[in-house]
Amino acid sequence: MPARLRPELAEVAPYVEGKTIPGTIKLASNETVHGPLPSVRAAIAQAADDVNRYPDNHNVDLRLRLAQHLGAFAPEQITVGCGSVALCQRLIQATASVGDEVLYGWRSFGMYPLQVRVAGASPVEVALRDETYDLYAMLAAVTDRTRLIFVCNPNNPTSTVVDPDALTRFVEAVPSDVLIAIDEAYVEYIRDGMLPDSLGLVRAYPNVVVLRTFSKAYGLAGLRVGYAVGDPDVIAALDKVVVPFTLTNVSQAAAIASLDAADELLARTDAVVAERERVSCALRDAGFTLPPSQANFIWLPLAERTADFVEQAADARIVVRPFANDGVRVTIGAPEENDALLRFAKGWI
Repeated sequence: MPARLRPELAEVAPYVEGKTIPGTIKLASNETVHGPLPSVRAAIAQAADDVNRYPDNHNVDLRLRLAQHLGAFAPEQITVGCGSVALCQRLIQATASVGDEVLYGWRSFGMYPLQVRVAGASPVEVALRDETYDLYAMLAAVTDRTRLIFVCNPNNPTSTVVDPDALTRFVEAVPSDVLIAIDEAYVEYIRDGMLPDSLGLVRAYPNVVVLRTFSKAYGLAGLRVGYAVGDPDVIAALDKVVVPFTLTNVSQAAAIASLDAADELLARTDAVVAERERVSCALRDAGFTLPPSQANFIWLPLAERTADFVEQAADARIVVRPFANDGVRVTIGAPEENDALLRFAKGWI
């Protein structure tokens, strides 16, 4: 007799990551092209000497350093996790179970529906408007079963952000017993006056938590470090559902060293933004339609042409990230990688 597995898992599709194919230009996973700074490499090497020891399960030094970096927050208002995706899972575990609803825009981060279904809760997907989270429609979708709302901002994969004032009004209107998670994995790339005061919302509203990561602008995707900022009671609940020792000695040391070098690391985002604008303008001039990006990637809403674009890009040794019949997400890479993408795209259209 086969093992008795949960039958509802048959309906859960596993997460599909961006492909890594040797010898190709990978523009599929929103990684930075820059490696760690020398100071971060040194911290990693030093921490590696202690990998025979368990890491600090409470991440005391990292929480304290994050509190100093953010300002106006105490360590008990911060927790860390194995990437911000692990914090998404912990938020769901802490708020929702069978019969409860978790609300988010769609299309958005692909782990939301997977994690909600694994928890036994019900995902509620609200269609985007102009490739952007429709906060008015989301507010209308809130019911007495809603326990958690994700606002992915900038949205992955469509690259867009919500209006900062609209986000504030949304938070004000959501019932105070519904937790709102503002997922800001790409916040360091926001420009044009579109940066929300999300941490101010955390200070003003106990039901708001902000998620951020070291994977993108800080360049630590391979070490898996994310953090959450919220009300101490929310943070305490998240710490109850964590798997022990998931943040390694090396990861914690690298994150602390990255915070010490934050100015230099974040200055790199200016070059990414400049390339983002160059690539976006060139694609529009070539005839593509794409929303204004506030992330380190762009979104091409190609609908039924998605598969053809992806297949022909692969033939040109360029790997991008397809999303069924919705579109293609393309990471902003190094200038020469972006040039190769533009040559292909102009020939394809």
